Amino acid sequence: MLYDDVLRALNDPAFVLDVRSADLAGLSDEDLGGLLPAAYRSRPGATEAMARTRVAVHGAARDRAPRYTPKACRRMVEAVAACVEDPDDVVSLRPVADALAHCTGPWPELSGPARALTAFLVRRGDVSHPYTLLVLAGLADRATLSAVADLLGGDQGAIARDGVDTALSLTQAEQALLVQVDGVNSYEPPPDAPDLWREVAGIPAFVAFARRALEAAADRADAIGRGDLPYRADKAFAAREVEMLGQAARVALLRDEPWLPGVLDRLLPGVAVAPTAAKSVPSQALLYELGRAARDFPTPEAVAALRTARSVTRHAAVPKQLDKLLKKVEAALAERTEVALRLPRAGFDDGGVLRREAGGGCTAVVTVAETAELTWEKDGRPLKSVPASVRRDQAGLVKELRDLVKRVGVQLGTLARALEGGFTVDTVHPYARWRAELADHPLARAVVRRLIWEIEGPPGQWRSFLPVIEDLPEAPDDASVRLWHPIRADAGTVGAWRDRIVDGRIRQPFKQAFREIYRLTPAEEETGDHSFRFAAHLVHYQRMAALFRARGWRSRLLGPWDCGDGDAALRTLGAGEWRVAFAHTYVDGADGGGVASTDRVSFEHRVDGTWRQAPLAAVPPLVFSEAMRDVDLFVGVTSIAADPDWTEQGPARAYWERAGFAELPESAEARRDALARILPRLKIADRCTLDGRFLVVRGDLGTYRIHLGSANILMEPDDSYLCVVPSRAAVGGKVFLPFEDDRLTVILSKALLLAADTSITDPTILRQIRRGQT
Repeated sequence: MLYDDVLRALNDPAFVLDVRSADLAGLSDEDLGGLLPAAYRSRPGATEAMARTRVAVHGAARDRAPRYTPKACRRMVEAVAACVEDPDDVVSLRPVADALAHCTGPWPELSGPARALTAFLVRRGDVSHPYTLLVLAGLADRATLSAVADLLGGDQGAIARDGVDTALSLTQAEQALLVQVDGVNSYEPPPDAPDLWREVAGIPAFVAFARRALEAAADRADAIGRGDLPYRADKAFAAREVEMLGQAARVALLRDEPWLPGVLDRLLPGVAVAPTAAKSVPSQALLYELGRAARDFPTPEAVAALRTARSVTRHAAVPKQLDKLLKKVEAALAERTEVALRLPRAGFDDGGVLRREAGGGCTAVVTVAETAELTWEKDGRPLKSVPASVRRDQAGLVKELRDLVKRVGVQLGTLARALEGGFTVDTVHPYARWRAELADHPLARAVVRRLIWEIEGPPGQWRSFLPVIEDLPEAPDDASVRLWHPIRADAGTVGAWRDRIVDGRIRQPFKQAFREIYRLTPAEEETGDHSFRFAAHLVHYQRMAALFRARGWRSRLLGPWDCGDGDAALRTLGAGEWRVAFAHTYVDGADGGGVASTDRVSFEHRVDGTWRQAPLAAVPPLVFSEAMRDVDLFVGVTSIAADPDWTEQGPARAYWERAGFAELPESAEARRDALARILPRLKIADRCTLDGRFLVVRGDLGTYRIHLGSANILMEPDDSYLCVVPSRAAVGGKVFLPFEDDRLTVILSKALLLAADTSITDPTILRQIRRGQT
């Protein structure tokens, strides 16, 4: 009944239906596919009510996967074809691609509308959706197909022609897969792009084309470098070839093809440096497109090839652009656990030491402990700096080793992020592989041995161990090993591990023993499918948007423009089976960078390739905990309550005063637990007391209460506010911290300052303290 009413409301100006996107949740995917052709195109005389209904239908379809019966598929193609008759209308093949890709049966007879559409687009030279255009042409007639094939590959180079021939050779089902990636923006790919590429990577003919295309591109770059082909700046590859090579690279990188590293080692530097003394490059377009492909499906070898390209180019602007891409590629590599663990040995011995003779009895020593460090020796004696003779005569070696140290540091950071990212998929390693490639690897061991692991004995029985302070266990090669997570342990075990970490002064690569745990609250059990645990906070929006990107969340940029008022940041977890959404709304630009208000957190589960909202109780506990940990981080780091310089008045000020001293979230509770173990080891221990959500510090001039969430300070006896600009320098290397936590560092720096308040020289702080005493 609802379907019939909506369809009538889309077509009959006299029928008014008050419907919103949420009201259409009960429609099936096929129902939505049946409605979309009618909703696609504005008709003369359309009423405001019809327009609202169209908006509702498109909104309901946006987060769904509509399916089209062959009849609905034909109606959609006809609706788009009708647009060519209106000179003011916009013709896009995106709806056609969706209909063809999600047709529930054989494609219907489409020769008439297909011929009209392709003829129109060929006249305009519009190839923005090339695969869909090619498929439509094949459904029209032979002459139309020939015209489209000539347009797509005629003067676009041999690689483009091979790509066209490959697409024409595919079955209808394979062509339907190929059109799904048609028009995917490589600069800002949609959230479902990885799933689309996985389907395309399953087409054998396209996989074979990917290898032919990339090897042909590397051969061409080599020929230009040798002078066998003429060099023209930025003209080595046609636009269509660049696009197809980007697609080929994504397929090969996704499949982690063994032949690919050798090809990238030739191709990336080859397109980054001119064969002459010119500062131009053979193809900036291909260089950056391959970089974006590596961002989407990174491998360690692709990172190395990009770094080589960056080091050899003479183009002034290329290094800056590659640096931006490399940051994104390395961050994405940390999320691709199965390949990020693949580290080269780089000439290091089993103990993580590399020695290079520099002449004159001088030796360079690179040692990997918590990170990589370069030192020098002469005749076996350590030196404080680079020997003058080496600096003068071996400048190339010094630069090479310093670059190696930086590169190893990046690799160790990437490995740590990759291991941490494996939490939500509960990554398990065979013991023999784990021992050889991680625990005993000369570089990886620096990260791996400072983490707590657990190994399975009898099925379902796990024993935890910490390699840095105990021998590796004796176990069969096929025994299962995984990272220990506190959510799987009881409180006593968690406390014992935290004590061992602090007592052993072991600084973990990421927060593990002291990791926050988030379980369902009674309020969340009552709401069922969403959580308001982190709602109604005011945050610095630009800072939060940057954290979204750093933590692998996707979100539209908000601001004072149309459709910029709100969004839900998304992150996929649990091997792509779960997705978390964190809603937030733009409030204003009061602080110069924009303020946002936080809202609900909800989860979706992938069912038959479609995201469906899931009850919180159905979310795996580890996935729920890790997702909520991210949201807690976003709020805790960017809340205006943690901004000591906040001066705006009104509702924002009221929130600042309330939230700045509120009850502690889980992140602050973990901070409190760490302080309970750290404080007794400090010289100021007798001046510090943990009292609920505060660290109380007794100075000689007064007593101060530092909030463990915001790090804001109240002075006794009247709880007057003390503004102290955060400083980490006071902590320096004096205090051992078992994990990196900027807020914990700030709290300790303030505690050290206030415990010796008679030594404070800052007049602003002293003035506030004396005012509090009157």
